[in-house]
Amino acid sequence: MSTAPVDPDPLLHTLANGVRVLVHRLPGRPTADVSVFVHTGSQHEAARDNGISHVVEHMAFKGTATRDCQRINLDAEQLGAQVNAHTDKDHSAFHMFGLSADAPAFVSMLGDIVRHGTFPADELERERQVILHEYVEDEDDALSVAFRHFDKLSYGSHPLAQPVIGQRRGIERFGRDDLLAYVQRQYTGANTVVAVAGDVEPQAILRATEAAFGSMPAGSENRVAPPTWLGGLRTRALAGSPQTHVVLGFPLPGLGGAHQAGVVAAALLGEGMSSPLMDELRERRGLVYYAACSADVLELAGQFVIEASTSPQQLPEFFAETVRLLLAQADKVAPDALARARRQMVVRQLRELEKPSRRLESAALELFALGRVRPHAETMATLAEVSATQVRDCFATMLDAGASVAVTGKLRRSPDDRVRSLAAPILKDRH
Repeated sequence: MSTAPVDPDPLLHTLANGVRVLVHRLPGRPTADVSVFVHTGSQHEAARDNGISHVVEHMAFKGTATRDCQRINLDAEQLGAQVNAHTDKDHSAFHMFGLSADAPAFVSMLGDIVRHGTFPADELERERQVILHEYVEDEDDALSVAFRHFDKLSYGSHPLAQPVIGQRRGIERFGRDDLLAYVQRQYTGANTVVAVAGDVEPQAILRATEAAFGSMPAGSENRVAPPTWLGGLRTRALAGSPQTHVVLGFPLPGLGGAHQAGVVAAALLGEGMSSPLMDELRERRGLVYYAACSADVLELAGQFVIEASTSPQQLPEFFAETVRLLLAQADKVAPDALARARRQMVVRQLRELEKPSRRLESAALELFALGRVRPHAETMATLAEVSATQVRDCFATMLDAGASVAVTGKLRRSPDDRVRSLAAPILKDRH
């Protein structure tokens, strides 16, 4: 059965206690995405509590005031629904996916999970071991380690630098009372968005949201001051890693700032096999199998990030070529390269419209950061208006700020001195 084109802009309603309701009407779509987004993540945690948002997310499905873990799973699966959740730096999210006709029931079920979790002590001890396994797996992944170092170099002691997974000592220490206190403090109406996409009746969604979330304490918005960019270099050799992994990047404005030129710059430099990054590093020189360039724009700040995996022997040429490409873009942006990047971004934006769950998340994060959802046409227009001069100036500004460079995996002797020499042209202390 064919479906009608997605309406790019959702309906928005705010309950008396500040809970916001987003509804994407998708006539003819038999399934629905239902999510609850809470404006709390690792950037909202005290250093001692780093990782608690992630533990709460894991434990939310382990029991409520009226349902145990088994009942929660059965209630969803009797409707054929899939249940999931995730935690990020700036939010936590709880999801259900199933038939559009069952969307109001999903709102009710998620409301029970988000608002009435009891965090049973015996379940916590079992889940603690699962999270510790996840922590060890993350510690064993060289690229994940590189990203953690990259964030620390970028923001120092600011909570935005904290890893979502947290610290082992916290995971081992958090108790039931810690989780309950964190939820009571952070999970409030001002920090909650209920988002639905499907062939649904908006009024039915509003009634279900009012019933499930209308008595939630209003609270106040969870706000954190933005960080200052630091930059620097860190290396870490990891035994057993067959490759060298590099994460390097520069500061960009956050969601509320003029970040569009950075988004275009990332697409121009590294999106697609014909981009300068992939064409030069992989196709022409064989320096990498994997490389990527992205503009990761969050509420508090953005990052222009290049990540790649190479060999210790090819690391000098990798850095030389990457630095050359960055300096070249700061000198001149070719019109044909800009046209390619713009067209790719248009296609990427349109593809995102075909993924309602992703669009719901983007809208919720804009509500948290901006207090509004930017119309799709506005987003497209601001990207289209970015000029070659603005992109060139963006590269120059990033280079002037100085890079954060994290290198992990297989490294030769004295890696700090060697890598510092290779990355010297883009480090802040290069002068």
